[in-house]
Amino acid sequence: MHDFKYKNSGLYAEDVPVKKIAGKVGTPLYIYSHKTFLRHFDAYRNAFDGQPHTICFALKANSNSAILRLLAKKGCGADVVSGGELYLALKAGIPARKIVYAGVGKTEEEIIQGLKARILMFNIESSDEMMAINRIAGSLKMKAPIALRVNPDIDPETHPYISTGLKESKFGIPIGEALENYKLARKLPNLEILGIHKHIGSQITTIRPFVDALQKVILLAETLKSHGIEIQHLNMGGGLGIPYNDEHPPHPEELSKAILPLLKDCSFNLILEPGRSIAGNAGIFVTRVLYLKKYPQKEFVIVDGGMNDLLRPSLYNAFHNVLPVRKNSRKKVLTDIVGPICESGDFFAKNREVNRLSQGDLVAVMSAGAYGFTMSSNYNSRPRVAEVLVKGSEFFVVREREKYKDLTKGTKIPEFLK
Repeated sequence: MHDFKYKNSGLYAEDVPVKKIAGKVGTPLYIYSHKTFLRHFDAYRNAFDGQPHTICFALKANSNSAILRLLAKKGCGADVVSGGELYLALKAGIPARKIVYAGVGKTEEEIIQGLKARILMFNIESSDEMMAINRIAGSLKMKAPIALRVNPDIDPETHPYISTGLKESKFGIPIGEALENYKLARKLPNLEILGIHKHIGSQITTIRPFVDALQKVILLAETLKSHGIEIQHLNMGGGLGIPYNDEHPPHPEELSKAILPLLKDCSFNLILEPGRSIAGNAGIFVTRVLYLKKYPQKEFVIVDGGMNDLLRPSLYNAFHNVLPVRKNSRKKVLTDIVGPICESGDFFAKNREVNRLSQGDLVAVMSAGAYGFTMSSNYNSRPRVAEVLVKGSEFFVVREREKYKDLTKGTKIPEFLK
């Protein structure tokens, strides 16, 4: 559910016409709904109200500082995978005790950063990483709080690029090797075992993979307990999908009804890492039609936004609904909606039947609040776009559009070229 609706044939973000925002801020741009973010966060908080839990928003989905501040004020934690994400989470006011740190390639500098911040725990992904964290914590005369990320070998039935819980995945420690790794962690003097972590993938639209994976993890926790290793936190990751097209993913309440009975005899604090399911439908990407190319078999609509701004369609062939900001009753035509990037893979929709568009029309690419701006780049030397947050009848620029001079920031010309 989202708050981007048509009123009198015009698309609104909450109570503000999208056309008005685009006219003031320019295109392309991202627009986020304050109301939708809060509703989606509350859906998780209410669904798991009866179970001790911590909701750690996945910054990889959307790391805009205003969005993070909004969630921080609601008591949300953070799931981070880099030093930059940790920096942003702390700067937004998310308490370190509510931050979990994942990722297969944490550097020494990043580990030190997490230890000094006193985060809740590191999710360890390999025995090599475990040894490194132990060594670094020892050099700081600290104990590192840890969970081991286990790979339960569960098929999440999603796109291969965002499936992370199969045995061929680079993520986590195979669940069959978890006990020996926990025993190793117990022997290392600078580690404190706090939890188990699993995350099987993203954009999951059925309950079964979550249940199957959690059952395996609970059995592991029982095995660990029989070996004298007590677990305080069970981190079940994120991954709940959203409707991009005709999917019908479960609501957080349906997820809780399926998994909370499995935890009724456990005393764990449950950690959840939602990202897309909070942010995805809380944002849209708005772009303007530049040119039309009409061929007998189809039309190409060339817009001012590109794959550098919103990568998902090019990377995953992901579906995003594309709507005119102003409804029209023109003839429907088979259309490719493409950007200005010099790549054949630069598109937002292919072979899509839409009402014919005209030069200057505004187009909204829906469900773009997650993995939109965070995956954007300066490819083709294009400045990154603006981000806007709407609250009721007001809107706020929460990231200014980059300027051409920003493209040379940090670059230096050697003396021999001057």
